[in-house]
Amino acid sequence: MGNNVKITSEFWGRYRNLVRTEMIPFQWNVLNDIAGIKIEKERLNDDGIPSEKSHAIENFKVAAGRTQGTHYGWTFQDSDVYKWLEAVAYSLREKMDPELEKKALEVIDLIADAQEEDGYLDTFYSILGIQYRYQSLAGSHELYCMGHFIEAAVAYYAATGNEKVLTVAKKAADNIDDNFGPEDGKIHGYDGHEEIEIGLLRLFHVTGENRYLKLAKYFLMERGKHPNFFREQAEKYQGPNALNGIEKAADTYFQNHKPILEQDTAEGHAVRVVYMCTALADLAATTGDAEIYGACKKLWDNITSRRMFITGGSGSTFHGESFTLDYDLPNDTMYCETCAAIGLIFFARQMLRIEPKAEYAEVMERTLYNCALAGMALDGKHFFYVNPLEVNPAKSLKDPGKSHVKPVRPSWLGCACCPPNLARMITSLDDYVYTISDDAILINQYIDSESTFEYKDGTVTIKQATGYPWDEKDGVVINNKTKSVVRIGIRIPAWTANATLKIDGKAAEISKEDGYHYVDVTAGGSMEIELTFPMEIKRNYCNPLVSEDIGKVAISRGPFVYCLEGVDNGTEINGLRLPEDSTFEYEYKAGLLNGVGVIKAKGKRVELSTSTELYTNSRPTEENATLTFIPYYAWANRGENEMEVWVRE
Repeated sequence: MGNNVKITSEFWGRYRNLVRTEMIPFQWNVLNDIAGIKIEKERLNDDGIPSEKSHAIENFKVAAGRTQGTHYGWTFQDSDVYKWLEAVAYSLREKMDPELEKKALEVIDLIADAQEEDGYLDTFYSILGIQYRYQSLAGSHELYCMGHFIEAAVAYYAATGNEKVLTVAKKAADNIDDNFGPEDGKIHGYDGHEEIEIGLLRLFHVTGENRYLKLAKYFLMERGKHPNFFREQAEKYQGPNALNGIEKAADTYFQNHKPILEQDTAEGHAVRVVYMCTALADLAATTGDAEIYGACKKLWDNITSRRMFITGGSGSTFHGESFTLDYDLPNDTMYCETCAAIGLIFFARQMLRIEPKAEYAEVMERTLYNCALAGMALDGKHFFYVNPLEVNPAKSLKDPGKSHVKPVRPSWLGCACCPPNLARMITSLDDYVYTISDDAILINQYIDSESTFEYKDGTVTIKQATGYPWDEKDGVVINNKTKSVVRIGIRIPAWTANATLKIDGKAAEISKEDGYHYVDVTAGGSMEIELTFPMEIKRNYCNPLVSEDIGKVAISRGPFVYCLEGVDNGTEINGLRLPEDSTFEYEYKAGLLNGVGVIKAKGKRVELSTSTELYTNSRPTEENATLTFIPYYAWANRGENEMEVWVRE
């Protein structure tokens, strides 16, 4: 079933153009070591982080025999190139660019040259010792990297029809199938970092080859059945250093503590969890397996109702970049990796394929407009790995426990998974606007766009006209060029209390069914819909079990979470308070931060004592202050300063 979604949104058009004209070329220069930038470590004083250069393209040249040298960087460095290629694929799908296509074809040729004759594809072992492949899966990331390549290959094939890239991907998948599975003589195991499962399922969807589906299911269902698998491999391993001690991590770090179908809380490395869940939900949607769906729902509910930050971020500690326990959501020591936010969006998309519940689209929206978008600066050339909810630059500099919290976005990172991941997310955004099933077409996201879908026995076109995310209306025109009635589900935002609806110019009562209002468009007919969703400025409060945020409030408007930033509010912003009875003033400022809505309110500021006493018996006095809030995604674009999402009330 083909579809074509053309995004015409001014807001997202700027970002997508930025990725195409700035981010993709910049990342190309980084991958080729010609960017002339400083590569920053995610954490200070960690000598184990390779940050001298990227060397990612050069690794492929060495593996292909084009140049002499050795491998440099993480074992997962190949994936930086693959995610770059996937972003290029989506960019070419939107707008063909001969020069960009030429670079992509050169990369595909290089990858094909680096691939072993039997289909194995990984520069680390091709360069340092092919005889050791698949023997250190806790940290080698071989399957992880091949999963990212398969994703890129499927995307590039779908966008351009390039057969060569798909052939390389199938050859790699066949090699994995030859080496892994329940059969005697094969490895009864899986990768330390989930991703190959996503790639195999995407390959199944485009080729129809059932063995790729079967292998993806095997990897998922095998995980956790033998928790000592990684340690047993590590004890025997004699090859190049691919482990860095990671095999000693707790079983939960790898989601290896129990079989997936028995897991009911999100444990361990946050990115691994949401990648695992993405594949699991895809498998459930594809096969209709109720037990697998049940596992997805348990993990979804645990993440979104107990372990997700208000920005859509996840990962409560930098130790293992991991989930910890329910309601443990610290603001200035958390991780909230950009990749984890992107992975949660992937998970939400697959859950929408299973059941039409707006809660998935709501989390997708929250995460997209806040934590994910904050991962990139407005110039497209600086990036966050970690997306904090509170920052004091002095503490980031001097407290080792907060050195992962950056007050400004670096140009690049030693572990560079996030920037190319964000690039492929933004360029593929058109895949997240709608969900298409046999029962209905769901409008999940309000994005100015013109779309055509092959549906049932004809085509359906949908045009959205909206100034979202700043404006409060969406006009939708639907043309049903099929011989059947087509059902359309329109998401009614959970963050608005007074939405109104007009159908063909007449007021209609909204009737929500799991967050969607449904309309039927007659065969050969059309319909005009006007949805108005007032964007009230809201105060958000945490569950009292979130100890860090008791007595605090977070401000939101529409899809955006807001924050205080030092450049607008001065220093020591933790001394600011937003009284319960303060009212808000909203103004859209086109000349600020590429255009943002600004919220102001009357507040209070603790008067800083001139006394040198650390503790006193006198309550601090307060003075009047004006509090200025900007959207969270736009912070850290005006130099180094403090930031805070949760404000004392």
